[in-house]
Amino acid sequence: MKITRNDVEHVARLARLRFSEDQLEVFTSQLNDILAYFDKLQKLDTTSVEPSSHAVNLTNVFREDVVTASIPEEESLKNAPASERGCFRVPKVIEG
Repeated sequence: MKITRNDVEHVARLARLRFSEDQLEVFTSQLNDILAYFDKLQKLDTTSVEPSSHAVNLTNVFREDVVTASIPEEESLKNAPASERGCFRVPKVIEG
């Protein structure tokens, strides 16, 4: 399947993007190069290759979730610039 310049213009319109004539030509060429590379990959024999989501095998190193005592409220708030009713007081970030 070959990408045409009209295809690139159509997608650009849908995405509300404007490209110059030169950019349209470059993107059409680049997209066709990408599709040609996919065609090469499709021809590879991968029957003996295990499916994977990473290039190397990874294992999670999560620790057991153990409930422990938390630090006291006073200690957690002692370095806070401002606190109110046992909570950190921060500047308002939503305008409205």
